[in-house]
Parts: sequence; C-alpha cells; structure tokens
Amino acid sequence: MNIQFKKGVLGICVLALLDKKDRYGYELVRMISGQIEISEGAVYPLLRKLKKDGYLSTYSQESVEGPSRKYYRLTDEGRDYMHTMIREWNAFSKGVNQIIEEGISGE
Repeated sequence: MNIQFKKGVLGICVLALLDKKDRYGYELVRMISGQIEISEGAVYPLLRKLKKDGYLSTYSQESVEGPSRKYYRLTDEGRDYMHTMIREWNAFSKGVNQIIEEGISGE
C-alpha cells in the first residue's frame, strides 16, 4: 500500500484505538499492523507529536511480562480532535470514492 495513504490515516487509527482504552505503544503497533502494513518506527514519532500537541497524556504501569510500560491516554482535546479528523476523513473518502466510481463507470 502507498506510504502516503498510511501516513494520512495512521493518526486517526491511533486516536480511535485510544478512544476506548489506554494502550501502550507496541500494543498500538500490533493492532494497527493487523489491518494495515506499517512499521513500528512510524507509530512512535506520531505518539510523541500527538502528546506534544496535547492530544495524549502518558503514564507508566508495571508489567508482569517485563519492564514497566508507557501507556497513552486520549485527552479531552484529543477526543475532540479525533472526532474532527473522523468527520474530515469520512467526507474526504466519500469524495474520493465517488470520483473513482464516476471514473470507472465513465470508461
């Protein structure tokens, strides 16, 4: 899949997954990579940016499987941002799909 497509939706995927439950970085990577082919290296810079922008907060929690993990939590501002991004994505993808359908059927 085109890397630009992935970059455009990765933020929405991260925010949507964090909307229901706090998660640690590798858990997010595993969940997203189960649906979209991504590299682990693409998620962590995005998490740092979303935290810097005030959309996420972090905390550490002990793990029975090894060292403590850094968990990410969606802030209220992040939830508002996520809803805006999802509305924009839905409008954008609807427009693209319509153009594709018109292009295909117009041949």
